[in-house]
Amino acid sequence: MKHLFSILFFLFSFFSFSQIQHCGFDFTSYLVVDVHENGKTINLDNIKISLIDKEGKEVINTNNTLSWKDGNKPMIFSKNYLISKQGEKERWFFPYAKDNYLLSVTNTFPAEQYSIKVEDLNNRFKTQIIELNSFNLYILCSSENEKQARKFGPRSNSPIEVVME
Repeated sequence: MKHLFSILFFLFSFFSFSQIQHCGFDFTSYLVVDVHENGKTINLDNIKISLIDKEGKEVINTNNTLSWKDGNKPMIFSKNYLISKQGEKERWFFPYAKDNYLLSVTNTFPAEQYSIKVEDLNNRFKTQIIELNSFNLYILCSSENEKQARKFGPRSNSPIEVVME
């Protein structure tokens, strides 16, 4: 019995310490959009950004297949927001995006199959449709980012810049 306890303790210790530490963003990536007027850096308010398919229809997150949140709802971007309290250093909900628009997606999200539709709800600017690519994703866990870094071409973790006309 004493040896059985020792063996079980050893196995428990081995498996608990040999586990790979997971990143807080495992299984999640983000699409980040920087929407501004030409020559200005401030992001516009009252903008609706939606994920659309190749036919121009809004994409529904059926059974959470494209995002871990808002299942069975249209995939609409939300504006990042401050979470810091008064007197504290400025902190954003999604720290990598500042005052941009963002959408949480799975890290297996097939970006090339979709586009984004950027609409001004005040009708001051014309609507734009922008095709997505895999490099548009914010890949935040180091193992996924290392894979992306070995590829040629544009780098991930940069916002999609949209200049409204």
